Amino acid sequence: MAVTSVQPYWDLTFDADGDPDPRQRDALLARAREHSDLVVFSHGWNNDLSTASALYDRFYAPFPGLLAAAGPGAGVLIGYVGVHWPSMRFCDEPIPDFPHTAALTARGGGGTDLDPDAATLKRVLPGHDAAVDRIAELLARQPDDPAALEEFGRLVRTLTGAGPGAAALASDVAGEDALPRLLTAKPADVCDELADALGRTVSEAGEGEALLGGLGKKVWAGARELLRQGTYFAMKGRAGTVGRKGLGPFVGQLAERAPDTKVHLVGHSFGARLVSFALAGLPQGAHNVRSVTLLQGAFSHSAYSPGGALDGMQRRVGGPVLACHSSHDTALGILYPLASRLSGDDRSLLGDDRWGALGHDGFHGLPHAPATALTAALGARFSPGECLSVDASAVVRRGGPPAGAHSDICHPELARLILRAAALLR
Repeated sequence: MAVTSVQPYWDLTFDADGDPDPRQRDALLARAREHSDLVVFSHGWNNDLSTASALYDRFYAPFPGLLAAAGPGAGVLIGYVGVHWPSMRFCDEPIPDFPHTAALTARGGGGTDLDPDAATLKRVLPGHDAAVDRIAELLARQPDDPAALEEFGRLVRTLTGAGPGAAALASDVAGEDALPRLLTAKPADVCDELADALGRTVSEAGEGEALLGGLGKKVWAGARELLRQGTYFAMKGRAGTVGRKGLGPFVGQLAERAPDTKVHLVGHSFGARLVSFALAGLPQGAHNVRSVTLLQGAFSHSAYSPGGALDGMQRRVGGPVLACHSSHDTALGILYPLASRLSGDDRSLLGDDRWGALGHDGFHGLPHAPATALTAALGARFSPGECLSVDASAVVRRGGPPAGAHSDICHPELARLILRAAALLR
């Protein structure tokens, strides 16, 4: 489904292993040299083509008007690309201005039956249909039995933690390859901590603790969050795979076929991780990436720092690497740090804030990475390889629990920031 708000536009689809759709790949390679610049945007945990396409349609809509008003100059012709990859978004995560997405309900912190997420899980994590069916049954029944919770934890680990190399691809610490404690610790303890964190997200949204139900339901609200976080662990690893093995090599092909075409990478949530790992997958000699803009990045704020999995990758960019973050993003401000702590993923991180996400508070532990507000960034001059934390809380602020404003990214101000990072607006 090609979007209609901007032209020319191409879809670029990758499978879970990073292999591109050959027809889409070849169509874009054939036309790329006709354009001075390509903006390449990757969604996060949207789970289907229609949702991701709707996001691209709304996100790209302001670009032509901004460019027309600025008159970027002769010889500038922009192309737009939407990256699709098999990811997962639970149905209780609202997206601002997307009326078809379900809001958080009063059933156990977002619904205790799994439908329609069960079908999505089977599609996104194939080969585990029996485990998904049993998980859905346990969430629907919520039995008051410790053995049932232990079984649930084993099933989640089977569903989301299996596969050689999965842990290494999901880690933001260089050399880390252990499965997270989130998937190995006693399920009752993990679920209890997750339920408390989920309660904080609904409280901060002004909904009250009642959304979690009574004490008998609390642990199963935590169990559903364990499934969510376990699935996110799998999707985080997949984002690394698709970026390093898929998008990075493709951008290298663009450098060969269209050497004068500048590429501007944009990613939201796990898509920010995907485009970041694309830098690690760039072939030697590919110098066509001129800017990277990371919107509410769902990975460690120390990933680009010394000891991080992306240490030094900013030097592969001919312009800035911008990390937009928001204090209203409860998915990254509350749930992500807890999941990271349960993962034990802190070996290269220092200080009390070692569990933070890039999309919550920007770059950490990275020398010469200044922080600024969005309004100031819109008037700043950027340097090659510069990393800049951009506080976008003033515009990225809408959304209900449990994710908060995590998906509130369709704003003209963010479009303008991307075009300024690309040196297409003055």
